[in-house]
Amino acid sequence: MRAKSIVNEGREIRLASELVRLGARLQLLEAEINLSREKLLRLYKEVKGESPPKGMLPFSTDWFMTWQPNIHASLFMGFHRFLSKNTRARGLDAIVRAYRLYLEHVELNDLESVMSLTRAWTLVRFYEARMLQLARCRRCGGKFVAHAYDLTDNYVCGLCHVPARAGKVRRAVKTVVTAIV
Repeated sequence: MRAKSIVNEGREIRLASELVRLGARLQLLEAEINLSREKLLRLYKEVKGESPPKGMLPFSTDWFMTWQPNIHASLFMGFHRFLSKNTRARGLDAIVRAYRLYLEHVELNDLESVMSLTRAWTLVRFYEARMLQLARCRRCGGKFVAHAYDLTDNYVCGLCHVPARAGKVRRAVKTVVTAIV
């Protein structure tokens, strides 16, 4: 039996604390952090000042297909793909960095954040499992999240074809377009 490293445990605690501050759910922590459930629960309560939310994580790709979540998911995936291609960031590190870029972009453009860190993590897992793909819009050329086996030859994104129900959100669309394209 190998002795546990206090230094490694300290790193795991620091990373878990950072993830909790970014809004990670307990299930994400359990999957990514090598600490016991009891330690993660105590850490979560200490960092957030409350117990973690209960319930299962959503396991459906459909959430990412609705209009506004699709735009935000596509924006996040653009950041994630850029970091994965152009830096040494991989795995959870790439997700956290891309999520921070997403939050910064949303804040700078006075938009409402739609994606949580847990949703972003789930999105990358769906993408890597080939349940989702990126489809190129034939009008703007941006890449958008789509179901893995959808036909995408004539794909038009939700930014080029904004639904009538979008209302006042339509004004913010141009800001997001520049980041995706």
